[in-house]
Amino acid sequence: MTRTVFLIRHGQSTFNAHHMATGEDPGHIDAPLTDLGLTQVQEARARMAGEHVDLVIASPLTRAIQTATGIFAGRDVAFHVTCMHREKLESSCDIGRTPAELHAEFPDLVFHHLNERWWHDGPEDARGIPVEPHDVFVERVELFRQWLLERPERSLAVVGHGTFLRELSGVGFANCQVVKLVGPTLVVAE
Repeated sequence: MTRTVFLIRHGQSTFNAHHMATGEDPGHIDAPLTDLGLTQVQEARARMAGEHVDLVIASPLTRAIQTATGIFAGRDVAFHVTCMHREKLESSCDIGRTPAELHAEFPDLVFHHLNERWWHDGPEDARGIPVEPHDVFVERVELFRQWLLERPERSLAVVGHGTFLRELSGVGFANCQVVKLVGPTLVVAE
């Protein structure tokens, strides 16, 4: 079976905008999209309009959910939220919210299968952030790659995060950039 996976990074978040302007972590837990991010989502929606997708797989971080629903809302496509491809926890924006909080904001999506604390949980750094060790992150990326390869769908859209998607594909992602992977081993399409 030929498989196509569209990797899509979320639109600009409030964290992205502040960090780009100052170089500092603004302390935005589970940062949402900015107005520019919402515009980027609409542009990505137009780019993806002609692409068939059987399943949209979204990270449970708000900026990814907003991006996934903004691009694919109104289409006859299933959504699955999984924390397997959440961002590598290095900053405040990578700390999530509980399934109940997410469900209150996004009632059309299913979150009950997520643990109460589904993001990385470990020792905190001086900022109070439980930074995910690199080896744990790389192992998680490989588990997600195997999970993708075992999916029965022919065409999937994975809406996630820059560091994770770069580790998965070898490609650096701009906000709302779409990269197409194809074939049995999911290589970047030319």
